[in-house]
Amino acid sequence: MTTQTLDATAREAVTSACARVEEPGAGDHVDGVVPGLVARPADTDQVAEVLRAATAHGLTVVPRGGGTKLSWGVAPRSADVLLDVSALDQVLDHAAGDLIVAAQAGCRLADLQERVAQGGQRLAIDETVPGTTVGGMLAANTSGPRRTAVGAARDLLIGITMVRADGVVAKAGGRVVKNVAGYDLGKLLIGSAGTLGVITDATFRLHPVPAASQWVTAPVSDPAAALAMTQAVLHAQVVPAAVEVAWAEGSGSVSVLLEGRVAGVAGRADATRAILGEGATGSDDAPAGGATYPWDTRASGEDRSTALKLTFELSALGEVLAATAGTPAVLRGSAGSGVLYAALPPTTDPAEVATLLERLRRVCTSRGGAAVVVDAPAAVKAAVDAWGPVPALELMRRVKDQFDPDHRLSPGRFVGGL
Repeated sequence: MTTQTLDATAREAVTSACARVEEPGAGDHVDGVVPGLVARPADTDQVAEVLRAATAHGLTVVPRGGGTKLSWGVAPRSADVLLDVSALDQVLDHAAGDLIVAAQAGCRLADLQERVAQGGQRLAIDETVPGTTVGGMLAANTSGPRRTAVGAARDLLIGITMVRADGVVAKAGGRVVKNVAGYDLGKLLIGSAGTLGVITDATFRLHPVPAASQWVTAPVSDPAAALAMTQAVLHAQVVPAAVEVAWAEGSGSVSVLLEGRVAGVAGRADATRAILGEGATGSDDAPAGGATYPWDTRASGEDRSTALKLTFELSALGEVLAATAGTPAVLRGSAGSGVLYAALPPTTDPAEVATLLERLRRVCTSRGGAAVVVDAPAAVKAAVDAWGPVPALELMRRVKDQFDPDHRLSPGRFVGGL
């Protein structure tokens, strides 16, 4: 592992800026990079103070929420300070009448859902990694099956507070669905992996919890059948909340989620079974794996699977599934949104990963999407281009230069070494 070191003056500056600063422990490394210090601020003001101290002493900073996705992407070039925002864990406001909730970045998504459920509401973003926090969900841009009906985080986020690399606090949006002139701050920060600023709180619009829900699942034995089923469902009048595909070793299943009023769900479930064929069955329970990824998100080091994110036009589903033929890849994801995730066993030879990645990248990029490496053992990350071609890279560089001119936030973790 690479260990960061700080001189005494820099240590004193960080320690003075935050009520709780500690030496790094065994679980505080960032994909093998051990920080010099771990700062655990109690509020946005302390986050700003830590970042101002880091600016004054030229320190690099890597934000962390629950730490469930800290190894995703590429390891940072440096991490003088690990900025742990897990103490910012409160639901700030649930305005049930306005279908609005505001929460701090370190608030666990499960805790937020429990709070708003008391008012018969939910944030329609699935927890894809147990323990995910609001800030981590936004920084990694995770969603899940229900994005087919309501969109991803960018479609539900209406307000955000962040701290820039120089310690300036910035806010955008608020409690109503509107936008502001200049940068759309929320959309810039979503998926930025902590490279543009440190998110400290966010406000979302909510949806009522549906009165009924039911899954209808059918087996499929070839990629063309999977595509035909999903297209038939999407073009029918059943209005699915999710259309999921699971795939491994040349076969799998298509699962459709229906949500709404009791009578309406029952009728739409019947119609969906008719579309999917005689093998279709209904269940109140989500299919195996639910909203989670097809890899063990608790694994670390060399025990990690190679995890891929694949995006594409909806009509390319069959081509994407066919591209994995003859490999040990396991796939799961939203056929209704054009987002699948693939996992290869931890022992897969890096050359085999590179061959499959190239094949999938060729299919996905030709059909309007991309294939990126979400996580992998160190040997695989060293052997492949995790991000692949990025057409808007120069624009992203200019945005990074505006927000973090010295490139001190999570340096190197994002595309193009940003």
